[in-house]
Amino acid sequence: MSTLKNDTFLRALLREPTEYTPIWIMRQAGRYLPEYCETRRRAGSFLTLCKSPDMATEVTLQPLARYPLDAAILFSDILTIPDAMGLGLYFAEGEGPKFERPLREEWEIRNLAAPDPTDRLGYVIDAVRQIRKALDGSVPLIGFSGSPFTLACYMIEGGGSDTFSRVKTMLYDRPDLLDHILAVNAEAVTSYLNAQIEAGAQAVMIFDSWGGALAAGKYQRFSLKYMKQVVDGLTREKDGRKVPVIVFTKGGGLWLEEIAAIGCDGLGLDWTVDLGDARRRVGRRVALQGNLDPNSLFASPQAIEAEVAQLLASYGAGSGHVFNLGHGVSQFTKPEHVGALVEAVHRLSRAYH
Repeated sequence: MSTLKNDTFLRALLREPTEYTPIWIMRQAGRYLPEYCETRRRAGSFLTLCKSPDMATEVTLQPLARYPLDAAILFSDILTIPDAMGLGLYFAEGEGPKFERPLREEWEIRNLAAPDPTDRLGYVIDAVRQIRKALDGSVPLIGFSGSPFTLACYMIEGGGSDTFSRVKTMLYDRPDLLDHILAVNAEAVTSYLNAQIEAGAQAVMIFDSWGGALAAGKYQRFSLKYMKQVVDGLTREKDGRKVPVIVFTKGGGLWLEEIAAIGCDGLGLDWTVDLGDARRRVGRRVALQGNLDPNSLFASPQAIEAEVAQLLASYGAGSGHVFNLGHGVSQFTKPEHVGALVEAVHRLSRAYH
């Protein structure tokens, strides 16, 4: 494996000194890029794209060819694990992900088992190896997974949801069943992320997209507890270098101190959180990642630069900040506006280091 030419992202996550604030963006390989749309057209479907290591490598590298980003993130989907469990993932046009066999019966839940990532998820592990080789030490590669609770939401609801009524009914009526699903998911996520690390991922991120939908107390009980289990079980050093772990709960701004205490290195913030206040709350325990409103990228480059300046000033001087959006970039974002964002972060952040 090549020596990293740019390790700014990794050093920022470990709160080590950097010359500037590194940036990558969630969903940076996606539909806002015309070259991604062309590759997806050639693939024929999103799942085919995900399951082809060659195509996953191609789209992972596309944003790095356009912008001087400080990290690459594996192109995949958070629902690969439940698909490997046999739930039958498919994508309905305009409706997002769905499962043919969502968890409805107790016997289905009791029979649930964590898949072997080198077997049923081998296409992801192959993609990690291929991407890492193609990057040739230019920037670090981020691996990722959905959180145990977020995966459970899709597995129980059968797709996305506004109310999570099936999940919450189980949570209140049969917490033992939900606990079983979450325990299996935690085992699956841990082995999946460790397999990505073994294959070459230099940092990993846990996306807890739906943890913020839980009530106070229930979040700690059904989401945070199982993310801590995952973090506790992860490989934290590879090839003589620490492998940082980022945890991101969308809507989790109320619980930053508790998330920071589970042993992660980085804490993702959505755009509703004040970055400077978050830094004061967590102190030196973790680095912070975020948290520009993705919709600000619809505005002019001048307005984007002003928002970047405000966020950098809010965090203040010193390392420990990875610039990112507060959620994924919209498919309707102009590519040149992303370019303006990356340039502004790199130029304006040097004054703080």
